[in-house]
Amino acid sequence: MAVEELQSIIMRCQILEEQDFKEEDFGLFQLAGQRCIDEGHIEQLLEIIQNEKNKVIIKNMGWNLVGPVVRCLLWNKEDEKRKYYFLMLDLLVKLCNPKELLLGLLELIEEPSGKQISQIILLLLQPLQTVIQKLHNNKAYSVGLALSTLWSQLSLLPVPYSEEQIQTDDYGLCQCCKALIEFTKPFVEEVINDKENSLENENEKLKDELLKFCFKSLKCPLLTAQFFEQSKEAGNDPLRCFASEIIGFLSAIGHPFPKIIFNHGRKKRTWDYLEFEEEEDKQLADSMASLAYLVFVQGISIDQLPMVLSPSYLLQFNMAHIEVFLQRTEESVFSKGVDLLENGLLRIEDNSLLHQYLEIKSFLTVPQGLVKVMTLCPIETLRKKSLAMLQLYINKLDSQGKYTLFRCLLNTSNHSGVEAFIIQNIKNQIDVSLKRTRNKWFTGPQLISLLDLVLFLPEGAETDLLQNSDRIMASLNLLRYLVIKDNEKDNQTGLWTELAKIENNFLKPLHTGLNMSKAHYEAEIKNSQENSQEVQKSKDLCSVTVGGEEIPNMPPEMQLKVLHSALFTFDLIESVLARVEELIEIKTKSTTEENIGIK
Repeated sequence: MAVEELQSIIMRCQILEEQDFKEEDFGLFQLAGQRCIDEGHIEQLLEIIQNEKNKVIIKNMGWNLVGPVVRCLLWNKEDEKRKYYFLMLDLLVKLCNPKELLLGLLELIEEPSGKQISQIILLLLQPLQTVIQKLHNNKAYSVGLALSTLWSQLSLLPVPYSEEQIQTDDYGLCQCCKALIEFTKPFVEEVINDKENSLENENEKLKDELLKFCFKSLKCPLLTAQFFEQSKEAGNDPLRCFASEIIGFLSAIGHPFPKIIFNHGRKKRTWDYLEFEEEEDKQLADSMASLAYLVFVQGISIDQLPMVLSPSYLLQFNMAHIEVFLQRTEESVFSKGVDLLENGLLRIEDNSLLHQYLEIKSFLTVPQGLVKVMTLCPIETLRKKSLAMLQLYINKLDSQGKYTLFRCLLNTSNHSGVEAFIIQNIKNQIDVSLKRTRNKWFTGPQLISLLDLVLFLPEGAETDLLQNSDRIMASLNLLRYLVIKDNEKDNQTGLWTELAKIENNFLKPLHTGLNMSKAHYEAEIKNSQENSQEVQKSKDLCSVTVGGEEIPNMPPEMQLKVLHSALFTFDLIESVLARVEELIEIKTKSTTEENIGIK
């Protein structure tokens, strides 16, 4: 019945001129063709499509059958008639109006979600490529529309983050990336071959579309993609291969990556595509950062870099990209920033990075970004590596650079552990200055200005000593070191002229704070012990308020353990404080006796 109905429609249309086809004819043809497919009359439908007499009708109306055929191929994977569906799809691509087919294929690609996205892309990439190559007018627009649609769908797929996930490729992203490269290659070759063609304007438009696709690909999936050493050596990492091909495309269309990345951020870039320039700076920044990582860390096409570039220049160039990585919240992304920073720093000799570089914004925001990773990242290995990179960065700076960075981080980190780390570094620099050549940045007035940020309590005696215990212990250890190493007579560090201020701003408030904190915690321990018997009888959990905040409900024994631990910390601080004051007294007494002896 369906076949007869379709033949009836075709016979009526055969006597009409192409321009006389009505919208009603298109609808009836589509419905009848759909019924033929649903009822399994595939071979008869193929005969109708292949009939030379129906050539004009199929050219104008046949594209309506592509959707039903594609859905059959997706849904009926075990159907014995699949070979006929494939044959029909090939015939429709060959015979139908390419403009209508292009829009129809792109609509089909946009339909699915989840794992079906990759299935339909892999099915339709070859037909889509064939259709576009048949379009001679506005080919650049067609290529751009297709690449944009494909990229939008691929960006919905999760990027595999382990070697096992890459191998299983559950969502088909890796397969799609490989197929997408093959899809794009003919258009890249067309740009290369048409460089001397008279159609220069069309060629430039095609280059524009390919350039935009490359940059989109650098952002997704390559910004979050993980690369592995074994895969790197074996060359079997599909995402790494995709990255290599994308960078190769850039060079092929006249935009080798050195020319692109070394001009990024300048007012006049190396490409003059206004439409591309209007894309959001954030998206372009992500793509540029991804490109820098692929080149410098993964070594893709790094041989294209000029060998004359200095390590400090390369670091300066990459710092903006490292900043972009560290601003992201995805671990797979900000870890690349840490790797890129390491790559740049290892090229530089210790103490050779000039302090003037810190006038560039990224040279201060990058260490601040490392601090965020150190304190907030849930992955221990990343926290430790960020700490190691911050130390490596400090080591590379010259003395004034170290001094400037220490001041910055003491003012911005707001983390006791980080501040303790910086104070330990200050102590190390003072030690170097006292033992070797005297350094004006870590002795005398400059050091005193820095010590003002270290030897004080932020809120005086009311400071939360437990919260700031790491910083306080580091500060006391630094002060103890200064008292031991610098005699009052020599006063190389300037400590002894500032001793009264240090006592008023740091030592005395610390004494008061310790007394207050210990009294509070001892009272809490007493209350907890008095109430423990009642709690044991009721089998309930208890809560204790410390420093105005309630400790989460926990068994009484655990509460007592926490409270005793706090007291132990206070005792430790108190013992170091006592030792510092003892040393100060010994040193001042000794100096006084020497002065009396001289007189």
